[in-house]
Amino acid sequence: MALTSTLYTLEIALSHVDRHVYETLSLRVPMHPSESAEFFVTRVLAYCLEYTEGIAFSRGVSDADEPTLFVRDLTGAMQAWFEIGAPDAARVHKASKAAPRVAIYTHRDPAMVQRAFTGERIHRAEDVPLYAIDRALIDAIAERLERRMSIDLTVTDGTLYVTIGGVMLTGTVTTHPLQQAT
Repeated sequence: MALTSTLYTLEIALSHVDRHVYETLSLRVPMHPSESAEFFVTRVLAYCLEYTEGIAFSRGVSDADEPTLFVRDLTGAMQAWFEIGAPDAARVHKASKAAPRVAIYTHRDPAMVQRAFTGERIHRAEDVPLYAIDRALIDAIAERLERRMSIDLTVTDGTLYVTIGGVMLTGTVTTHPLQQAT
């Protein structure tokens, strides 16, 4: 019998000072059985960091034809494609051809992710940022995951301040080029 996804209900008070985004998000996010808690947390944080009208989670994290997160305009045209973790070069190449904006959010060592793209042909690779979220922050949030959660997230100057159950956690998001200079 196939395992089913676990549904998380998240109330997130988002204050993204850097982008002037102040929203209260009510999200119902399934975590696929093959998805690690760290990948899930990174996916939710990426959603918050990129929050804009039209952003959505894909139907499933294992769907090779869809981005993990995306933004569509009112006509349905793809405006942004966001990948999580360490996607392969062919997927990023496809994304760069399908959307004007592409970014990768990772909970892994950014140098390891960059090495995987070394020598690979990726359309507009110089325009694809790799955002590394502080692994200690990801781990701390993953340890506190509950099926129903209220989270306060403030982002300022690349630092994330996350409050869960009265506990304040902090970490940074750093930007790296997709491919290391050779």
